[in-house]
Formats: sequence, structure tokens, C-alpha cells
Amino acid sequence: MPKKESKTDTFNFGKGYTELEAIVQEFESREIDLEKDLPKFERGLELAQRLKQRLSEIENKVVKIESKFSEPGTSE
Repeated sequence: MPKKESKTDTFNFGKGYTELEAIVQEFESREIDLEKDLPKFERGLELAQRLKQRLSEIENKVVKIESKFSEPGTSE
């Protein structure tokens, strides 16, 4: 039976970051039309939130891995 994936498991960090970066560059390079650009702004906030969440998950995994290898009795 296939493993059930959460939203963050299927979220590609690199693609999300690239998309957010493109949105930011577009906003910085021209005048913003509030009516037209509101959906892009919302998408940017969604991406930023998901990137932050995924980064936090990765940081937690790194801490767990580091603690696993720094426990007493696991020295070289």
C-alpha cells in the first residue's frame, strides 16, 4: 500500500523557492497593479509559509541526526 504523503512531503523546496523568487523579482521590477497582482501576492505568501514550514522540518531532522551521533558511547 502506498505511503500517504502530507502536503510538505510533496512540496518541492527548490521549485517553491524559485517561484517565490520570480514573484519577488517581478514585483520589484515594475509598478504593482493591486487588482491584477493580488493573486500573485497571495501565492507569494503561501509559498513563503510553506518554505518556512519545510525548512523548519528539515532543521528538526538535522538536530535529531546530530544528537543521534553525538550521544555518549558513539565516539570514533
